Amino acid sequence: MIENDEVGFLPTLRSTNNMNDQLLDLVRETARKKILFLPHAVRQMSRLDRMISPSDIHDVLENGEMIENYPEDRRGHSCLILGFDRNNRAIHVVCSPKEEYLAVITAYLPVTRLWSQNFKERKSL
Repeated sequence: MIENDEVGFLPTLRSTNNMNDQLLDLVRETARKKILFLPHAVRQMSRLDRMISPSDIHDVLENGEMIENYPEDRRGHSCLILGFDRNNRAIHVVCSPKEEYLAVITAYLPVTRLWSQNFKERKSL
């Protein structure tokens, strides 16, 4: 169950086995309202070696899975979502749900040098 927090917008995620699912649902709900691409995300998405489109981000947000949860992020509760574009490229999106929109903090193509083969777990270096 998701309930609004009295102090800020981000709802209190009730202690259940599905907290990550609840946060992912909230990400999708706010993304359907509006998506704000922060300047860092725009720079990362538009790099010539990446060329990640807003449409790619929509696909990741709608069909991807949350692989990391950052409740203490200085920008507000955020998470890392893994998804795939129409060309089957793995894409990571870090985002933070706000009351009126979803803030996309960054987006990039994960590399196997830093991530497991399925791009879900970080490698220890």
